[in-house]
Amino acid sequence: MEPINARSMLDVTAGATADQPFVERRRRLSPAALEVVNRKVHKAYSPIVIAGFVRLADFAMLSVVGTAVYLAYVIPLSGFHWEYFVAILGITAVAVVCFQAADIYQVQLFRGHLRQMTRMISSWSFVFLLFIGVSFFAKVGGEVSRVWLAGFFFVGLAALIGSRAFLRSLVRNWARQGRLDRRTIIVGSDRTGEELIEALNAQDDSDIHILGVFDDRNDSRALDTCAGAPKLGKVDDIVEFARRTRVDLVLFALPISAETRILEMLKKLWVLPVDIRLSAHTNKLRFRPRSYSYLGEVPTLDVFEAPITDWDLVMKWLFDCIVGGLALIAALPVMGLVALAIKLDSPGPVLFRQKRFGFNNERIDVFKFRSMYHDQADPLAAKVVTRNDPRVTRVGRFIRKTSLDELPQLFNVVFAGNLSLVGPRPHAVQGKLQSRLFDEAVDGYFARHRVKPGITGWAQINGWRGEIDNQEKIQKRVEFDLYYIENWSVLFDLYILLKTPLSLLTKSENAY
Repeated sequence: MEPINARSMLDVTAGATADQPFVERRRRLSPAALEVVNRKVHKAYSPIVIAGFVRLADFAMLSVVGTAVYLAYVIPLSGFHWEYFVAILGITAVAVVCFQAADIYQVQLFRGHLRQMTRMISSWSFVFLLFIGVSFFAKVGGEVSRVWLAGFFFVGLAALIGSRAFLRSLVRNWARQGRLDRRTIIVGSDRTGEELIEALNAQDDSDIHILGVFDDRNDSRALDTCAGAPKLGKVDDIVEFARRTRVDLVLFALPISAETRILEMLKKLWVLPVDIRLSAHTNKLRFRPRSYSYLGEVPTLDVFEAPITDWDLVMKWLFDCIVGGLALIAALPVMGLVALAIKLDSPGPVLFRQKRFGFNNERIDVFKFRSMYHDQADPLAAKVVTRNDPRVTRVGRFIRKTSLDELPQLFNVVFAGNLSLVGPRPHAVQGKLQSRLFDEAVDGYFARHRVKPGITGWAQINGWRGEIDNQEKIQKRVEFDLYYIENWSVLFDLYILLKTPLSLLTKSENAY
């Protein structure tokens, strides 16, 4: 038996990676598309979240300014008066509402200087005039220190101007890096596509960055360059293109009358975690204004929206960090005992890395406790584990049955960030149903990768876990995963998480 030491307990193996090299199935892209793919791309920042944080920052900063002036001037002269705190919170809250009414919480305005400053100064002045008027009619003006009020106004104004100057430089830097752009591809390289691109490019302060156009046609109707945007390939190439570079929006420049073509294309593209819209700028048929969403002044019809974005994404991230961190701390004693049992049972490292599908088909390394003999490890899951599989160790059978082998995935959640606590389970990249890969066995299989995968999920607590040996098992998992994606909420995540231990005890007949 191998000696047990701290280093060997923390060793990680990638199994037989050297003997079983992972080969990705990738579609060949055109030289123009590869040129776009190879450019450096930064992670996108949500304008909605940025504006939300600026509102919170304004409220916190102005509250601190009002309180600081009160503590510096009023307290030494007349002692404590709780009414000032009510006034500070009231002024601050009304200021944020007025800033919102003045429409200065827009990322486009954050980039500018003069327009946002004039609106902000006017709104801040209006708030104090309103406070003075209310104080006069309520006959409490004599009880409020005029020095405090003047100090709050001028110091608050200076703080607002300083914060906006800093925000302006920050947002401009993000804009130069492309973090605020909506990276867009156009479907339709013809005259209609040209008109759409020209309309989008003609708008001031637009966040639309057109990467290029895609079109299946090879005749004279399909232009090689559409209003300066290069043709990058056919519609079949879009999925692979969006896997290899950041795409935020797919915009169809095809008329509504091309219904059959559009439906065929949507069947291929709906698996992507992007917004898909149909341009309506040339359509003669007009709907009510509320039926449209607008890119500047260009009307579009929403077809698919990327799931879990903006504040939902922030909430899910906080849930993973807080609950995942607490779960990891609570699980450490159990993980220590499992690691010791594995080390005593068979030689080899305690942890095992397996290649799995992550968000948007990204290949990620998922940590698990080793449940197989080290020399028979299968990092690509090319061969499905079956009942009484001779590759599985004695301890391995127990930890697989109880899902204790999944506990190291908390490291993926808390530190690597490529897993969530709850989401579609990440399948191995070479997972197969009989001789077919999962994406070949189930139509729309990759749609489950529109969100980050999770340690547990809606399919798992409903009994769809363990060996996949027939069509129904993989089909049901995909159906449950898609239901989860379309109905996600923090409470739904919490429900799934709380129900997971019970499901492990009552629905583990397929896990071995």
